[in-house]
Amino acid sequence: MNEQYDVLVVGGGLVGAALALALDKQGRRVALVEGQGESLDSLQDGWDARIYAISPANRAFLAGLGAWPDMARIGTIASMDVRGDLGGQIAFSAADAGAEALAWIAENRWLLAAIWQQLQHASGVTVIRGQRPQALWQAPQHAGLVLDDGRKLQAQLIVGADGANSWVRQQSGIAANIKPYGHSGVVANFACEKPHGDIARQWFLGDGILAWLPMPGNRISMVWSTSQPEPLLALPAERLAEVVADAGGHALGRLEVLTPAAAFPLRLITPEQVIAERVALVGDAAHTVHPLAGQGVNLGFQDAARLAAALAGQGDCGQWLALRRYERSRKEAVRTMQLTCDALFGLFHAKQTPGLAWLRNAGLNLTNRLPLIKRQLARHAVGF
Repeated sequence: MNEQYDVLVVGGGLVGAALALALDKQGRRVALVEGQGESLDSLQDGWDARIYAISPANRAFLAGLGAWPDMARIGTIASMDVRGDLGGQIAFSAADAGAEALAWIAENRWLLAAIWQQLQHASGVTVIRGQRPQALWQAPQHAGLVLDDGRKLQAQLIVGADGANSWVRQQSGIAANIKPYGHSGVVANFACEKPHGDIARQWFLGDGILAWLPMPGNRISMVWSTSQPEPLLALPAERLAEVVADAGGHALGRLEVLTPAAAFPLRLITPEQVIAERVALVGDAAHTVHPLAGQGVNLGFQDAARLAAALAGQGDCGQWLALRRYERSRKEAVRTMQLTCDALFGLFHAKQTPGLAWLRNAGLNLTNRLPLIKRQLARHAVGF
């Protein structure tokens, strides 16, 4: 006997869990299938090296779901300071956009715990933990899953929120173009000697991109895009702190490691479409971008918001016209961000073209002297 739902969401990470919560607000019957079995207590333990810069638009989305976390562990980006590899610089602030902040820095686990706390009170969501789907089927009127334990789930729509290596994407026959960057993102958190002043700092180093993002108190989170992550991962904590401080010109004085360094490969993933018969993709299953702009999870949350909006008032959640509305509503924003980040990555890693290094740094300096363009950059950063 098949268990019946309106929507099956595969993947209980930030985007999948937020989507399940948004659909619950519409009165939908949702099954959230999450292969991991972490408890809320474990999500709130310690500091998490994986952090996200949440835009004002997505803070409002999460707050509307009652899932914006306690500010005790949230950092604020009031301004940005970006440096090129030959003296170029651009700085802009939330004030340029007339906003409270450019973004808020939230740890993955802290943010996820806030969403899952709300899911505990979501009467329309059935959470299935510790089970992975083994088979997926699609038909004109419904789709379904078979889980590890043999249970069969059936719904009008299956949503793949299961990450860059999406099983749902593969099983539904959606092809994806994958471009490896040859870089990994190395992440770690540090205590710093000097106050960070709520400034996000980023350096284009020629052979990598280093970012320091402000966390609460005198703490920062590092994201270092590099083609050689292994030497960084092998360093003892004290030496890692010295190397990272030196790479940032000791802008915040001495650093002290709070979380061990970890790394993840960076790839540009562009599926040929993000919908199929009775299937939709959200988050990293639908797209990835280089983290230099910090927009990956923001795109994912907007996927969740737009898909929920496309399904609102629909008697049939898997109706093709509703899925097409969702796909069209996301295409331009996602592609623009992918192309922008990809172009910036290429621009600051092209070493063979004569004069290009001077040109890209001169471009930063010129933009820094143009208030109207800086204001537009700030407005784009906050999602206006």
